[in-house]
Amino acid sequence: MIAYIARSKMQHIIFYQKLLIIGLCILASEYMMSISENIHIKNKIIPEIIINEARTALSHYPELIDTSIEFKLKPSLSKSFMKAQPKFSSFFKPKGKREYVILISQTFDIDGMRLPISDIPKNVLIGWLGHELGHIMDYRNRSNFNLIWFGIRYSFSQNYIREAERIADTYAVTHHMEKYILATKRFILDNGSLPQIYKDRIKRLYLSPDEILLLVKELQNN
Repeated sequence: MIAYIARSKMQHIIFYQKLLIIGLCILASEYMMSISENIHIKNKIIPEIIINEARTALSHYPELIDTSIEFKLKPSLSKSFMKAQPKFSSFFKPKGKREYVILISQTFDIDGMRLPISDIPKNVLIGWLGHELGHIMDYRNRSNFNLIWFGIRYSFSQNYIREAERIADTYAVTHHMEKYILATKRFILDNGSLPQIYKDRIKRLYLSPDEILLLVKELQNN
């Protein structure tokens, strides 16, 4: 009887050891896949699927060449397709050493319209990325306390959301990304498959195509 119990315990130990080994192998495999799907360029981490679009967008922001930015794909994001924010791990570093992440949903999903990121037109995706880099341009000039206050106001004030989004659009336009920003606006506003409530939100919070063209004209005159 004692021998049977000992043998049974040993079998359980071996079973759980095998489970542990299998689990570690799966984690290692997923980690290696995540590394292989990302491309590291100096202080930038970019998923291979958007490498060309991200490079184009970054080329318009030479000020960000020394800024650490990770472009990170997520299965989905709440209420947005992309979202730029400081990395929490670097939040309390001096603002010049702060690191940022741009979270990107793998699927553009609005009220039943599902479009994989690979099916989004190249110029539209560049415009989206350029807008998020505009947010980072805004963040890098803010102190830690100011960023905390920014997050609070952004969470509770529609007027402040509008101000922040229009600042990001303005950064993109002043960095000569108007072609891409306009492509993104038209992709949304001229898309018959998107609900009107979503289009109205975009119209309310972001620069309109006419405002972008007016800003471009003002920049040319100056």
